[in-house]
Amino acid sequence: MPLIKNGAIAEDVWQFATDNEKLAEQGPVAVTLARWRRDKALLRARSEPLGLLMLSGERVDDIVADLKEFELIALDFPTFRDGRPYSAARLLRERYGFAGELRAMGDVSRDQFLFMYRCGFNAFQVTNGETLEAWLRAVSEISIWYQPTNDPRAALSVLRHRQTAAE
Repeated sequence: MPLIKNGAIAEDVWQFATDNEKLAEQGPVAVTLARWRRDKALLRARSEPLGLLMLSGERVDDIVADLKEFELIALDFPTFRDGRPYSAARLLRERYGFAGELRAMGDVSRDQFLFMYRCGFNAFQVTNGETLEAWLRAVSEISIWYQPTNDPRAALSVLRHRQTAAE
């Protein structure tokens, strides 16, 4: 599956292990929250990068104390209609300061790239053949926003204030 990371096609170095699958001895590995809770001591003892796969119904507040352990947090979109991963992404970036890779997985499509990006996602695992060109078009289609976010583009209220101050 193609991975778009920081605006470019990237090699996916992460291995996603199921709850009962033997972990690879080398390389970055991501586990589910259930496995993290069960095998926390063993996972902390590894010298390789560690990631976490969170399912849509799992709460970000449950992992806040452990955020420093993870270089990647992947949020699963079970369906395009499920907005909970958007909220989780904003919490991770804006409230808890997570600076690692924040990956959108599951039902990820071009129509949602821009909104996922504005919520803090910097990596997108696409399954339906979306291209980098489609991602680049999607994140540049709208240039003026009402809501401020973690996105570096200024919201309309800030732009208006700047204009008024310049006059």
